[in-house]
Amino acid sequence: MAPDRAPLAERLGYAPDDRLVIVNCDDLGSSRAANVGVYDSLRRGVATSASLMVPCPWARDAAAQYRGEDVGVHLTVNAEWETYRWGPITYAPSLLDGDGGFPRTIEDTWDHADVEEVRRECRAQVERAILWGFDVSHLDSHMGALQGRPEFFDVYVELAVDFGLPLRMGPAGGERVVGFPYRDLARAEGVVFPDHLVLAPVGGRHRVERALFELGPGVTEVYLHPAVDTDELRAAHPDWAGRVEDHAFCCDDPSFPDLVERAGATLIGYRELRDLQRAEA
Repeated sequence: MAPDRAPLAERLGYAPDDRLVIVNCDDLGSSRAANVGVYDSLRRGVATSASLMVPCPWARDAAAQYRGEDVGVHLTVNAEWETYRWGPITYAPSLLDGDGGFPRTIEDTWDHADVEEVRRECRAQVERAILWGFDVSHLDSHMGALQGRPEFFDVYVELAVDFGLPLRMGPAGGERVVGFPYRDLARAEGVVFPDHLVLAPVGGRHRVERALFELGPGVTEVYLHPAVDTDELRAAHPDWAGRVEDHAFCCDDPSFPDLVERAGATLIGYRELRDLQRAEA
């Protein structure tokens, strides 16, 4: 794609210096508590998009609750928790650790995963989401596992091209860390992605608030991990309190929409980026 391409905001139909924000909810399908929290954030709160973890035990429940919201696929090749496990939906021996789930760390995945098994597994996750009835809006990568190594990033971009879907893309500064120009590589394939990504931890209120105070022109994605407080969530996720806080911030804190307004920002979802990518293809 030509380097002198018009700014993304302008290609989306806005002024080139407009401030556009995607508020994404990660980990839909990871638990019943996440399903309730994410859909509440989309239907009642500030959130504009979400990302589904297809291999997780509660993903089918998320599909049953779907009402056409802006939902993408959170491509998953890791299961990070100690006692709560999930694994591949395809035959993928290299994506299993010693106790039958995905590897707990991305380093373990990078060291042992067969790239063809990763490709087959991730493609199957997108196809299953579509089969379940999701109007898939984008792709992103759980724990960033598909973004930190060139051979895994190739799979990420390939799926984006094949399914006509935009990607969550790491910030430009991260290219120096991983050692390859992932943004230019994706752009050359016609893949659309937000201009800026705000990396926020679970319980990311303060990071999101700061990002809105500092918001610049273009499309910025911020993400949170909302969930409601349940015994299940507390048992499975050591960071449960931050997830409950993210839900309250999205749904019940008037300061969030006020910050968006004060930043002069317009909330959008990933579907706008998807439609643009398909129109430009």
